[in-house]
Amino acid sequence: MSQANTFDAIVIGSGISGGWAAKELCEKGLKTLVLERGRNVEHKKDYPTMVSNPWDMPHRNQIPLADRLENPVVNRCYAFKEDTEHFFVKDSEHPYLQEKPFDWVRGYQVGGKSLIWARQTQRWSKYDFEGPGRDGFAVDWPIRYDDIAPWYSYVERFVGVSGNYDGVETLPDGEFLPAWEMNCVEKEIRDRILASYQDRHVMIGRCAHLTQPQEHHLKMGRGQCMARNQCYRGCPFGAYFSSNAATLPAAAATGNLTIRPDSVVHSIIYDDKEEKVTGVRVVDRETKSVSEYFAKVIFLNASALNSNLILLNSTSNRFPNGLGNDSGILGKYVAFHNYRGNISASFEGWEDKYYFGRRPTAVMMPNFRNVKKQEMDFLRGYMTFYTAGRGGWGGRRDLPFGADFKEQNSVPGPWHVFMMMQGETIPKESNFVSLSPNEKDAWGIPLLQVNVDYDDNDEKILKDFFEQGSEMLSKAGCKDIRTSDSKQAPGLDIHEMGGVRMGRDPESSLLNGWNQMHACKNVFVTDGACMTSTGTQNPSITYMALTARAADYAVKQLKAGNI
Repeated sequence: MSQANTFDAIVIGSGISGGWAAKELCEKGLKTLVLERGRNVEHKKDYPTMVSNPWDMPHRNQIPLADRLENPVVNRCYAFKEDTEHFFVKDSEHPYLQEKPFDWVRGYQVGGKSLIWARQTQRWSKYDFEGPGRDGFAVDWPIRYDDIAPWYSYVERFVGVSGNYDGVETLPDGEFLPAWEMNCVEKEIRDRILASYQDRHVMIGRCAHLTQPQEHHLKMGRGQCMARNQCYRGCPFGAYFSSNAATLPAAAATGNLTIRPDSVVHSIIYDDKEEKVTGVRVVDRETKSVSEYFAKVIFLNASALNSNLILLNSTSNRFPNGLGNDSGILGKYVAFHNYRGNISASFEGWEDKYYFGRRPTAVMMPNFRNVKKQEMDFLRGYMTFYTAGRGGWGGRRDLPFGADFKEQNSVPGPWHVFMMMQGETIPKESNFVSLSPNEKDAWGIPLLQVNVDYDDNDEKILKDFFEQGSEMLSKAGCKDIRTSDSKQAPGLDIHEMGGVRMGRDPESSLLNGWNQMHACKNVFVTDGACMTSTGTQNPSITYMALTARAADYAVKQLKAGNI
């Protein structure tokens, strides 16, 4: 065991949860190695398009047809364009097997998808943690809201989350910076919805943007959000939260951090003689050489499906079916968010009003279905988001050149409204990932097979959203209401979760209430793979809170000699 390759802790992955694991472990005194399979990306230095104009790019920020045809999955992602393509994985370079259609969107670089996430940050409520156990789907969460609430507060203060103190039980308040503003039509719609329903709440979205940086943000070189709407390029102001701008610099400041990019993790090493996990096996991305790194504690944060892949590929005499997989459920009960439902409408009036800036969040409505008890003919429910805006700028093409063309293309059009759903899917054994028995990638690792699909519950939720959303918009005064089913495959939500779920019983879960593997006490999984159910909220702030909580526990257990 090489001393140069030995650390106190190893973190696999440098994205949203991996960055938090690195920060917490380093700040608690552990010499920590972060393994990232992609290239190195330094804050600002490696954001090549952060201040580019459309005319600075060869294809004016569009992806050429040949590239779209070669990489159909990533091209379906809303954030993938010429100015951001360097932060996304190309399908052709990293294949996987779709037993059923699944759009797996990935970002392999230091910082991972924290550079390209949508930055929406809502806490779970007590009802989300109670739901599976109460309603009898999945397994009961081993924790409750009160267990994680202090950790939500801890990470929110560091991240910088904008929002209002709304006092809504189904979407708890947090530690907030000043909120973004709704525009006049959004407020009108809000007021009419609240007047028409007793069980609905409407509030401005909460997002990881520094609307008013605090002293600790400024000391890190982070600044105020300029509402540029160019976040996916990498933010030169550090105004939105990313590993590169926040957690990794904090970890580096301790002197305890080592980052090794270009390190494709093959497997976690279980020593049958010592009867414990001792380290990680790595294939160099460029040279294909194999190395091993050793540590007392391992945090697995490779992103949900890759974490499943690594554990499934980590076999030994003790664990022939994957690390910690005594129960046989590793890779099973994968879930996601249902984004298929969209509603559009027009809104008359307010033609003398407009709005300023490019706000990085929408108006949101927390779930109102099956919250406290089972009420519908489907399980769980959905969050709803809406925005109102004015298009028409430069949209007239049916005019002759001249003053009339210039004048009419300088006037905003009528108000339009867009509404979407974020539905909770129910974890099922039939939704799973596995390893290909025959096909391997360029690094000798089996390809991941994905077998994940919608079910009848998802169709019922979609139908209810169409009915309720259309009714709400009608009561709010909207016209020309049109529903649309995108029919997009699972995965394009980029909220895949599960496969290594938390639970109380080792027979039905892989992790305990501290994100610790039941069968391998020095291995912790705190990315989306750990989720027992999906809730209806954007999940990233929950991953961050779970990671900070697990790191605190791991260090205490390590110092006590229990792992």
